Amino acid sequence: MRRPKGIKTKKAVAKRFKITGTGKVMRPRAGKRHLLQTKSPKRRRSLGTSKQVDPTDAYRILQNLPFSH
Repeated sequence: MRRPKGIKTKKAVAKRFKITGTGKVMRPRAGKRHLLQTKSPKRRRSLGTSKQVDPTDAYRILQNLPFSH
């Protein structure tokens, strides 16, 4: 049996980015995987927060997430 064709969500993009209620694209900050003892506690805390994606990149991300907006 053939599977029906249609739009699919790019799962790699869905795992990396979240869409807010107002439509902004949020991303996690890089640099919190290893070598944390050299980073200050203030820097480690700020690395835990999300950051908004630049609008030039947000357009391409939203194209790969067809059911999110």
